[in-house]
Amino acid sequence: MILKTVIFNTMEKTKKTNILVSLQVEGFHYWKDAPEIVKFLRDSHRHIFHIEIEKEVSHADRDIEIILFKRSVLDFIKKIWGVKEREYVEFGGSSCEMIADIILTEFKCVKVKVTEDGENGAVVYKN
Repeated sequence: MILKTVIFNTMEKTKKTNILVSLQVEGFHYWKDAPEIVKFLRDSHRHIFHIEIEKEVSHADRDIEIILFKRSVLDFIKKIWGVKEREYVEFGGSSCEMIADIILTEFKCVKVKVTEDGENGAVVYKN
């Protein structure tokens, strides 16, 4: 037990530790001011939004339980953007950048990455 405590204490002083949560959400969004060349983005369209979140923790022994953290993020997304009657999320005019920024701010994260179908998207970092 003493060795375990010493190892954790040493790690805390010399390193930063982040937990990582990844999730996917089926959703729709649109870009009302899309340029003419991509005007199809003005209409609501479907993606599987891939969301990856890093949150700093203060120690290595489940400072934040990852499963519970992931559930709280999903609950938040459904509360803010969810449509109760359907299984998908309606992000409206929110971009990947906006979604990432809102999640980063709400959960005081270090980094949030949001992509459309795992391809294109945005990463927002804490300053």
